Amino acid sequence: MNKDIASGKWTQFKGQFREKWGELTNDEVEQTKGSIQQLSGLLQERYGLAKDQAEKEIDALLK
Repeated sequence: MNKDIASGKWTQFKGQFREKWGELTNDEVEQTKGSIQQLSGLLQERYGLAKDQAEKEIDALLK
């Protein structure tokens, strides 16, 4: 898995991410700056997902 989302794809991806994970604020998502690790941490914290599951969810959105 790519550790960071390319800046060009980040703008597109963050909208999809917020649509799927509506409990996260725009500020929280923006602060990650496309870091897969930080996005995964947000999902783990807010939704109680395991690390592997959070990363799988992010990967699925990226594809």
